Amino acid sequence: MSTVSTVVGGISFWYAQEGTPAPREPLPGDTSVDVCIVGGGYTGLWTAYYLKKAVPFLNITVLEAKFCGYGASGRNGGWLYNGIAGRDRYAKLHGHDAAVRLQKAMNDTVGEVVRTAAEEKIDADIHQGGVLEVAHTPSQLARLKDFHSVEIAFGETDRVLRGARETAERVHVTGAVGSTWTPHGARLHPAKLVKGLADAVEALGVTIHESTPVTEIKPKHAVTPYGTVRASYVLRCTEGFTASLKGQKRTWLPMNSSMIVTEPLPARIWDTIGWEGRETLGDMAHAYFYAQRTADDRIALGGRGHPYRFGSATDDDGRTQPATVAALRELMVRLFPTTAGVHVDHAWSGVLGVPRDWCATVTLDRSTGLGWAGGYVGSGVATANLAARTLRDLIQQDSGQAGPTDLTALPWVNHKVRRWEPEPFRWLGVHGMYAAYRAADRRESTSPRPGTDPVAKVADRIAGRH
Repeated sequence: MSTVSTVVGGISFWYAQEGTPAPREPLPGDTSVDVCIVGGGYTGLWTAYYLKKAVPFLNITVLEAKFCGYGASGRNGGWLYNGIAGRDRYAKLHGHDAAVRLQKAMNDTVGEVVRTAAEEKIDADIHQGGVLEVAHTPSQLARLKDFHSVEIAFGETDRVLRGARETAERVHVTGAVGSTWTPHGARLHPAKLVKGLADAVEALGVTIHESTPVTEIKPKHAVTPYGTVRASYVLRCTEGFTASLKGQKRTWLPMNSSMIVTEPLPARIWDTIGWEGRETLGDMAHAYFYAQRTADDRIALGGRGHPYRFGSATDDDGRTQPATVAALRELMVRLFPTTAGVHVDHAWSGVLGVPRDWCATVTLDRSTGLGWAGGYVGSGVATANLAARTLRDLIQQDSGQAGPTDLTALPWVNHKVRRWEPEPFRWLGVHGMYAAYRAADRRESTSPRPGTDPVAKVADRIAGRH
């Protein structure tokens, strides 16, 4: 095994490979605009893009605390797929048909991102290989079959269920006893997408101010150390960093997720793994993993490490605990034993936004002009695009430029959720939940019975996931 050390932190491997963008100027002082967008990640940039395309005369400013893509948009696993947090709950609240419409919109969103990236000449290493999710144990296989049936019931009739042999023909994951595959997914390079999107937004005439942290959002105002931006609409697009804003500490919980990426693997190793379709890859564990085969033939793999920092704190540069790096590496070797001798080039972490009921939302308060989108619970690469187009339609409707649309009628619009518990209950709850999930996974790995471990069911109920 190589003795070269693994780079830890430094935002992410994606930026180590691509390079951080040239800095944009901070806000020079007080100003007034039509729309102020707080947050320069996927949600904020896509919202600026679609609003400016729809209404070119709008004066739009994006405020970003660090640089565009510094948060989850530049650190994620590169899964552009059709999953959305909260769909089952929306089915309970608004009916099955409403949730089907939401799912269809997500299915279409994958193609929308691919199409727009091509139109804007954004080369983000996009490959539409679909999403493959595998099962390793009888319990996981039972969940996978249930999951497959539910997805079909929500209109995904092009989804495929595969047995152990068919799964191994796609990707040879050790111990996989089955899988489900959907075509509604693609692998991409997160930093390339966000950098290209920021450039496209600027080319449309949107102003982006970086190194400009917003400390407070209130009706018609976004307050920064450099001045206040006044706007008819102020949109909060801060996802896992929302807790840093005044009054938002308990709105969305910043959940940590960590990743490793290997050195480029030689053909002899890929011959043992397969993965020629370059599907995004995950599993049905309670503490699940997510992975991709990168454009330069690395394995990038992520999962939960240290899930939450006390007081909704967030890291500054993606620092990752050695134990988390070791655990992710161990998982990778367990899945793909021929990677035992390969070097892990980089490890990093980031935060994603988790609402108390685990439901992604899009909101515009017509009485204040305040709007927000997020709470994607790790499914934000595609969901951010749908959220942005929905914010566009809500603003056009509110300003009298357009009427209701199919997107403004989706069940996640203006969904309300209670706040997270105060500390230390928040910290105890999250760490207890993931301890329970890991324990459930361990018990299921040795159990011949197909049922989900009871401890995982209790954790789901306490967490508010079901």
